Amino acid sequence: MAARTQSPLVHAIPSTSPTTVLPAHLQFNIHLAFLPWAWSFSMDSKQAGESIILLGSILFACSKLIEVDSAPMNTLLPIQNYNVWLATELHVLFASSALYMLWTHSTIRRHESPPRPFFSTPVSVSLSLPPTPRTPVGRFDIRDQKRSSSPNKSSFAFLWMSVPKNYRDSTDDGALTGLLFGPLIAVAVLHGATRQLMSSDGMFTTEWRVEKPTTVGIYSALDALTLSRYNVVSVATLCSSILLFHIATSRWLEDRFVKRRNLPEGERGSVPRREDLRGSFYILFSVGTSLLSLTAKFVLRRWDIGIWQHLSLLEVVFIALFYQFTLYVCLRLAHRVFTLGELSLVCFGGTALMMEFLNINIFWPESTPFIKTYRQPTPLLIFQLALVAGALLSGFILSPILVLSRHIAQSPVRRLKLKPEDKLRQRRLLALAFYGAVFVLVFGPIGMWTRWCLGNRDPWVWIVYWLLDGRRKWSRPMLLLYWAILGSLSVAGWTRQLARNKRFRAWSSNNGDSLVVPGVNTGVNAGTQPLQQPDPVTGSGAPPLPSPPIMASGGSLATELLDAADKRVPTLKLNARRKSFHALTVIMFIPGIAFDPAFTHLSFSVAFALFTFAEYVRYFAIYPFGAMIHLFMNEFLDHRDNGTAILSHFYLLTGCAGSLWFEASTKLVCFTGVLVLGIGDALASIVGKKIGTHRWSPSTPKTLEGSIAFAVSIIGSAWILRLFGLVDPFSTKRYTLIVSIGAALEAFSDQNDNLTLPLYLWSMLSLGDL
Repeated sequence: MAARTQSPLVHAIPSTSPTTVLPAHLQFNIHLAFLPWAWSFSMDSKQAGESIILLGSILFACSKLIEVDSAPMNTLLPIQNYNVWLATELHVLFASSALYMLWTHSTIRRHESPPRPFFSTPVSVSLSLPPTPRTPVGRFDIRDQKRSSSPNKSSFAFLWMSVPKNYRDSTDDGALTGLLFGPLIAVAVLHGATRQLMSSDGMFTTEWRVEKPTTVGIYSALDALTLSRYNVVSVATLCSSILLFHIATSRWLEDRFVKRRNLPEGERGSVPRREDLRGSFYILFSVGTSLLSLTAKFVLRRWDIGIWQHLSLLEVVFIALFYQFTLYVCLRLAHRVFTLGELSLVCFGGTALMMEFLNINIFWPESTPFIKTYRQPTPLLIFQLALVAGALLSGFILSPILVLSRHIAQSPVRRLKLKPEDKLRQRRLLALAFYGAVFVLVFGPIGMWTRWCLGNRDPWVWIVYWLLDGRRKWSRPMLLLYWAILGSLSVAGWTRQLARNKRFRAWSSNNGDSLVVPGVNTGVNAGTQPLQQPDPVTGSGAPPLPSPPIMASGGSLATELLDAADKRVPTLKLNARRKSFHALTVIMFIPGIAFDPAFTHLSFSVAFALFTFAEYVRYFAIYPFGAMIHLFMNEFLDHRDNGTAILSHFYLLTGCAGSLWFEASTKLVCFTGVLVLGIGDALASIVGKKIGTHRWSPSTPKTLEGSIAFAVSIIGSAWILRLFGLVDPFSTKRYTLIVSIGAALEAFSDQNDNLTLPLYLWSMLSLGDL
C-alpha cells in the first residue's frame, strides 16, 4: 500500500508559538517569617510595566523639584519652601498609589505546610497561544488579544456607585493613569515656568506674535505664572486624592456584598440597579467627600502643614464638587466610552479649564494680587476659554433642547402617537431652536464676555486685525486657506471612497429625515452602529452615506469619470483609514507650528469648539446634519469607540494641540504631539502588523518591532526638523531615552494612546529640559 503524500499545507503552518518578550504574569510568593501566613502577588506583566513607568515618572518629577531648590533664580518667591511641600504631596500620592496597586493584586492566606525559607521562588506563567493557519506568526490584531486573555474584573477600580458596564471594555482600568497623569502634567507645566526663572531669556512666548500677558500688582508676569502653576499642581493632587478615595471606598463597600451571587453581567453587588438610587447615593457621597476635603484643608492650615497651601478653602470645595460632578456626568452621558483612567484625566482637564475661567471672572485689580491662570493671560487664553469652555457651557445650557431632540428622534412614531410629518416638524422646530440659541449665545453672552476680557475691544474686529498681523499680511490667510483645502479634500475624498463601497445605498433626497440615532442598538458596536435593514441589492446592513452632488451641467460626465477612476483605487481597511488622518496631521500642522505657533494655537481652539458642536449635532440627532455626521464618522471607529459618544477625533486634536496649549518651553517640545501621533504611532501600527514577530506579552498584540519603529521614527523626525533649522539643538541621548520610555508605555498601556501618549511624552520632555 503506497504511502500518502503529505499535504503541502502542513509545511505552510508554523509550528512554533509567537515569541513573547515578557511572561504573562509577574508572580511571587513570600512566606512571612515566624507567622503562619503567606503573601502572594500576581499582576499582568503588561500592567506591571505600565505601573513601573508611571510610578517612576512621578519620582522623576519629584527629583526635578528638588533639583530646582539648589538653583539660583531671578525671583523673590520662596520657591524652595514651595517645592519641599509640593514634593511631599507627590511622595504621598506615590506611596498611596503604590500601596493601592499592591493591595489589589495581593492575597494573604494561611499556609499549613512546614516552614519554608523566607522567600519562595518567583513563579511566572506564559499564556501564549499557538498560531492558527489563518493567523501568521508575524501578524497580530486585537482578536488575538481577546483569544489569549480575558481581563480579571475583580481587580478593577470603580467610581462610587458605578458598574463595569459604564466603562469601555479594556484589559486595564487605568487607575494609575487617572491617579498620576494629572500631577505629572501639572509638575511639567510648573517646571517650564521655574526653568524660565533660572534663565535670563524672559518668557518664551515673546517669539509668538501675540500681545504681552496682562500684569497687575507687584508680581511680574513670570512670577504670577509660576504661582498659578503651583496652584494647578495642588489642584491635580486634590483631584487624585478624591479619585483614590472613591476607588478605595467603592472597593471596600463591594467587599461587604461579596456574597451576592447571580448578578447580571456588568453589575456590582454594592450598587443598586435603580438609577434614582445610584444618583442619590452619588450626590450624598460627593457632598461628604467635599466636606472631608475641606476639613483636611482646614486641619493642614491650622497645623501649618504646607500641603495644598496654594488652594483656598473656597477653591477646595469648588474643585471637589465640580470634579466629582464632571466624573458622574461624563460617565452617564458617554456610556462605555472611557476607562477609569481616561475619564479622570479628561475630567481633571475640564476642572483645570473651569478654574481658569472662574479665576478670570472673579479677578479684581484692587483685591487680587495676580491673575491666577495656568497659561499666560494673553488674548490666546481668552479666546480659548471663550471657544472651549463656551462650547461646553452652551451644551449644558441647551441640554433640555438636546435631550428632547434625541428622545423624539430615537422613539418610534407609534410610541409618540404622532404622524410621521408631525414628528418631522417637531424635529425641525427643535433644530431651529438649537441653532438659534447657539447663535444668540455666541454673539451674546460669550461675545460680550470676550469683549470684557479684551478691555472693551470688539473680539470680531480684533480677530480680523490679528489675522493680518502675521510675518506677512498674507501669511495667516494663506495658512488658513492651506488648512481649508487639505481638510476639504480629505473629507470629500473619504466621502467618495466610502460611497463607492457596495455597502452603501444612494443617499435619498430627504436625508435629513433619516432617524439614525447613536446608541439605540445593541451588539458589537452598540452605540455607534445605526439600525438599518439589509440592502436588497448588496445584502449589507450598513447605513447609507450621502453621495456627492451632481451638477446640473456636466455633472454626469464628471461622475462617470470619477467612478471609472474609483475602480482602480483599492478600498482601505479600518486601520489604514484611521492612520491616514494621523498622516494628515503631519502635513497640516507642522508648517503652522514651525512658522506661526500663536495662530495655530488659536486655530486648534476653534477646531475643538467646532468638534464639540458637531458632536452635539450627531449625538442628539439634530436635524438635518445629525445622521450625515454619524454615518460618516461611523466608518472610522474601532473597538475603542463602542460607546455612545465618539471622542477619537477629540483625542487626536488634543494630542496634537496640547504641546502648544501648555506653552512648551522649546520649539522641539512644541512638535511632540504631531510627531507622536502623526509619525510614531502610525509607523508603530504598520510595522507591528506587517513584520512584528515578538509580542511584548501574551496579553497584548503590541510587538517589540512596532515599539522600535515608534522610537526610531520620532527620533529621526526630530533630527530632520533640526537639520532644517526648525528646532534648536538638543541632547540626542536624553531625547532617545525619554522617547524609548514612551514607546514602552505605548506597548504596555491599554488606554487611548491618542490622548495619553502625547501628554506623557510632552511632560517627560519638558521635565528632561529638552
